[in-house]
Amino acid sequence: MKLVANMETQTEALATADFEKLRSLILDECGISLGREKKTMLEIRLKRRLRSLNLSSYTQYCGYLFAHETRKQELVHLIDVVTTNKTDFFREPDHFGYLVEKALPVLNRENGTARRCEIWSAGCSTGEEPYTLAMLLSEYAQSCPGFRFHILATDVSTTVLDKARLAVFRSNGIAPIPPEMRRKYLMRGREPGSDLVRVVPELRAHIEFRRLNFMDRDYGLSGLREIIFCRNVIIYFDRATQIRILRKLLAHLSPGGYFFSGHSESLQNMDLPLVAVGAAVYRKCG
Repeated sequence: MKLVANMETQTEALATADFEKLRSLILDECGISLGREKKTMLEIRLKRRLRSLNLSSYTQYCGYLFAHETRKQELVHLIDVVTTNKTDFFREPDHFGYLVEKALPVLNRENGTARRCEIWSAGCSTGEEPYTLAMLLSEYAQSCPGFRFHILATDVSTTVLDKARLAVFRSNGIAPIPPEMRRKYLMRGREPGSDLVRVVPELRAHIEFRRLNFMDRDYGLSGLREIIFCRNVIIYFDRATQIRILRKLLAHLSPGGYFFSGHSESLQNMDLPLVAVGAAVYRKCG
């Protein structure tokens, strides 16, 4: 498809008909329901994408997006545009305390320590959550002989996954990490005055990053996880979609495994095979 641009002129407003087509596609493909009040937000976020493609109007963009030969590749970029990625190291810190002090000791008593503990950070964003988990589990392994772990970290956004794999963060973002862990697990940038740090390779080796869309019929995962963190993610879906997603996630959690949700997310009256054992912490029945 030939792209024609006139970027010197003001980009026209997103037409209501085009917005309706976009919000319908976004709902079908990633389960996110954009209210009609989000039209201006989508307009603003898409402007950079229009510049990248050298397009001068949202109507041209819709033509490009819905064209058979470009739809699949552009859909990935559209999802990057509409998804919100807010995260921090040690976010909701009581969960990490529960993990180390209660969940892991229980799993070790029941399953033994001579195994590889499989953990899933679902909706990992730019990587702060899986790297927090890797730091804590590395510390835990030092006092628990035979304990090994592997973290699967997934997100629908390729942009945030690229950042997560790079494992580079600004100094002002690492304040929640305890000083002793910063010294052990973060490397300072080599350039004088750099405010960048990078997670050490030994820690990065424990994490596998992969793109995964919760709306996919098959997640393509083998084996079961003993622990799943899926926090502050399902709030972006309607209740029916939340239930479908949670059931698919729990199909990959071993019986007796632990599920951590966000403190602002309620799982009540969803008929899930879970029992509450802590604040936004659950164990799978069976």
